[in-house]
Amino acid sequence: MRTSLPICPPPNRAIWKTTLGAVMISFSAVWVKLSHVTPTASAFYRVFLGGCFLLWILLGRRESLRQGWRNLCLAGVAGFFFALDLYSWHRAIAYVGPGLATILANFEVFLVPVAGLLLYRERIRLRFILSVPLAVAGLFMIVGIRWDQLRPDYRIGIAYGLSTAFFYTGFLVALRKLQSHPSKPSAVLSLMIVSFITAAFLAVEMLRTGDSFAIPDLQSGVALVLLGLFSQTVGWLLITHSLPRIPAAIAGLLLLLQPSLSFVWDVLFFARETTALAWAGVALAISAIYFGATSEG
Repeated sequence: MRTSLPICPPPNRAIWKTTLGAVMISFSAVWVKLSHVTPTASAFYRVFLGGCFLLWILLGRRESLRQGWRNLCLAGVAGFFFALDLYSWHRAIAYVGPGLATILANFEVFLVPVAGLLLYRERIRLRFILSVPLAVAGLFMIVGIRWDQLRPDYRIGIAYGLSTAFFYTGFLVALRKLQSHPSKPSAVLSLMIVSFITAAFLAVEMLRTGDSFAIPDLQSGVALVLLGLFSQTVGWLLITHSLPRIPAAIAGLLLLLQPSLSFVWDVLFFARETTALAWAGVALAISAIYFGATSEG
């Protein structure tokens, strides 16, 4: 979802809120990695617990939860794509680690404008076009030039990560349609509805495959609660409420904290081996993501 943001002196409070939200969300893959449950189960608990936290906020506000069928249908489409997004991303984390999985997921910034061109005939700027090959070059520097030399499970993880970007684009397009209607629900209510619908899709998949809903130990329980609280609720709300008060270029730069820090956490907490060439690739890919994300700013 892209909106033109006014260029004005950004309030320090909005910048700090966006920064804090991005830092919170950067730990998402860490919490997934620390939970001793299957990828689908961790995705389910993220949105289910997040939905519960959001419901608690709405009840505290005494906000009406009633929605028309149109909004519910659009929320259903958004929830379906978000379920596929989390399903793929949590598997990518298991195969290639939190850092690379998060960078791959952020490739959605290159797919959303294409969807806008195809669906709404929105203009694509030259800056965006130039950013795509830079991102691809950065990715090859991270994972290696020769695809056939990569381990089979690593190749599967990369495929899951890129699938995440595709499915997240579908989620954003559906959410944009939902939020563009005059009778749109509040941001908190939208996220709550989508969270519970996503949880329902993931629960069906867990039942189909025989996945367990059991949380095996205290570490897993704490990690999943933190995932639902900070990644699905607090971090998202901080960013959503602060972004309209920040110029697009600054907002894009701050949001890059998420993939950047995710890679750093992967190296610090999980001893990911990273060469100087890979670090250069990370810098190039993240720079390209920034140029792609702010190409309409």
